[in-house]
Amino acid sequence: MKYKRLTKEQFEALHKEFSNFLATQSIDKAEWDSIKANKPEVADQELDVFSDLIWEGVLTNAHYLEHFSKNHIFLFHCQEKLIQSIVLKALETQVDFMQKEGLQWLSDNMFTDTVEIHIGKKEYQIERNMAIFDLITEGAILSDGQLYLQINGIIQS
Repeated sequence: MKYKRLTKEQFEALHKEFSNFLATQSIDKAEWDSIKANKPEVADQELDVFSDLIWEGVLTNAHYLEHFSKNHIFLFHCQEKLIQSIVLKALETQVDFMQKEGLQWLSDNMFTDTVEIHIGKKEYQIERNMAIFDLITEGAILSDGQLYLQINGIIQS
């Protein structure tokens, strides 16, 4: 398995897609029920293959990630050959970017000496989708890129 198995909730949300996946292998509901009951290792393999297919599609289409912690915001732009990052750090320890007030504080203090901004970029050290998957497993979430683009636009001007 390349990534990780989807959760039960994710499988439930993708029930129709999973049914279609099984149908492409000529497995109907009765046969799937039989496989689960009599060949659990085959059922596990099917779940793993489907999970990897879903992850591959999601990661291929991922362009922006965000990772918020108490005093840091990590913004990533995932391009084909490299990943660009903007890291915002609050130097005032009481600021909590996990709370709405923390984001308001950032808006009010963006250009003061209480916020450090680091910009970086690097080529992927491993295959692109695996690098993005690693960031997600470390807590990053997929994003529409609005915050990255907004902050990047302010920095560039």
